[in-house]
Amino acid sequence: MLLGGRVVGTKDATAIACRDGRIVFVGTDSGARRFVTSRTRLFPLAGATIVPGLTDAHGHMLGLGEALVRVDLVGTSSYAEVIERTSTRAASTPQQNWVLGRGWDQNDWSEKAFPTHAALSERTPDHPVFLRRVDGHAGLANAAALLLAGVTHDTKDPDGGRILRDPATGEPTGVFVDNAMDLVERVIPEPTHDEKAALLRRAMQECVENGLTEVHDAGVDLDTIACYRELAARGEMPLRVYAMIAGGGTSFATDPATDSHGANPTLDAFLARGPEVGAADGLLTIRAVKLYADGALGSRGAALLEAYSDEPGNVGLLVTDPAELHAVTVRCLKAGLQVCVHAIGDRGNRVVLDAFEQALAEVPAASRGARLRIEHAQVLAPDDLPRLARLGVVASMQPTHATSDMPWAEARLGHERARGAYAWRSLLQSGAQLAFGSDFPVESVSPLFGLYAAITRQDETGKPAGGWFADQNLTPAEALAGFTSGAAFAAFEEADGGTIALGKRADLTALSADPLTANPRELRTARVIATVVRGRVVFGSPSPPQN
Repeated sequence: MLLGGRVVGTKDATAIACRDGRIVFVGTDSGARRFVTSRTRLFPLAGATIVPGLTDAHGHMLGLGEALVRVDLVGTSSYAEVIERTSTRAASTPQQNWVLGRGWDQNDWSEKAFPTHAALSERTPDHPVFLRRVDGHAGLANAAALLLAGVTHDTKDPDGGRILRDPATGEPTGVFVDNAMDLVERVIPEPTHDEKAALLRRAMQECVENGLTEVHDAGVDLDTIACYRELAARGEMPLRVYAMIAGGGTSFATDPATDSHGANPTLDAFLARGPEVGAADGLLTIRAVKLYADGALGSRGAALLEAYSDEPGNVGLLVTDPAELHAVTVRCLKAGLQVCVHAIGDRGNRVVLDAFEQALAEVPAASRGARLRIEHAQVLAPDDLPRLARLGVVASMQPTHATSDMPWAEARLGHERARGAYAWRSLLQSGAQLAFGSDFPVESVSPLFGLYAAITRQDETGKPAGGWFADQNLTPAEALAGFTSGAAFAAFEEADGGTIALGKRADLTALSADPLTANPRELRTARVIATVVRGRVVFGSPSPPQN
């Protein structure tokens, strides 16, 4: 039972009572005490604000767990700093073992060009090294890794990928974009089942400490699903997971669920048996499939209708054949599975909308309420923006992408094209449904940072004044809806969650600041007081049972 707080959006409610994982009372403290029994745990909030349980509609649990144990390159201000952090980790790693890291972003360096491996190779001669860019759509390998991968001057670019090369010699620079990363990653040892479970456990703990009660895990395989089931059985799964099966196919070789022969046993299994709702004691739902259309904007892999403004001739990459996107969508609609497609560039988004429109027409009986999703929907051509609402497509977006990308996005796109980027308000006004997340570990796992970004479109210092393309700013209520009711709708869960109401799931987050009334700057420093899932405090310290 939560007492002494402020229930968001109400005039005088201060308490919420929960029983059997459901909300049974919302009102005053005195009214709530009528529900106290010998088994009740009281949690005094001292004025904290209770909001519906916050959901991240697009994160990567395994990636977050790996990021917490690998070399952290987020925030590095130069390639030299990347090398220093990596070589320090290598010094404490047995020789010949891989050193893996993630988080570098050349856009944050004074020298904006992609790095080359020579300096890194000189400092790490005894270890193969692979360092993923912050967006996960490019990676840097050192000489030892190139040798193990068998990548040479003569290695051809794979479909949907690029090997960056020295323009004078044609030799690989060490940077691999999108599907080309598989050339290196296929020789990196996979974590064992037990290691994977440990990474998921660590990631979930990080999530509940940041106020999340549910995560839409964007791309899982059968082994990851098995890990979730085992963790739930042991009482070690503190939040809900809405799992998206890693779809891919033969044209997306880096898909973790796709084997060396191009088969996808995870997708095939769920196409055969259909959705699975409420597994693992109600904590796990498997009814969505994750596909990829293109790469990322920061690594110039996002597929654009016209060339990048800062790289003439480059229009990005389609990492999955459009015909395959259509075919898999049709199969999923027939099986009752939701389709969620990563699309960032305006060409990538158009390809997905075209595939969706064709599939919905082909399977009209299965399309009602399909809630197809575009993950990211970052850059939309003006003609395509209204199509999401018309087709019933959910825009699953990540507000912190806008504030991270705004220092360089206009250089990639040009001013006019950038007006259609991260266009939350335009999408909302068109009638499209928004669902918000972070894309962790690409961005911080904190939903409070996402709320701040959605409301202000400013960096942590409050720049630019008024916000970047401020006409796209959201109200606090609209921003909060993206992480609550919007995310619930995107997962077919609006009848059970996303709002605070009698009979709904007792998934709640208590915050030190009211996201609807606080100065938005306060959200970046606000604290999570408690995270409640199924009526149980999974983060925070409740009082002992009452006698």
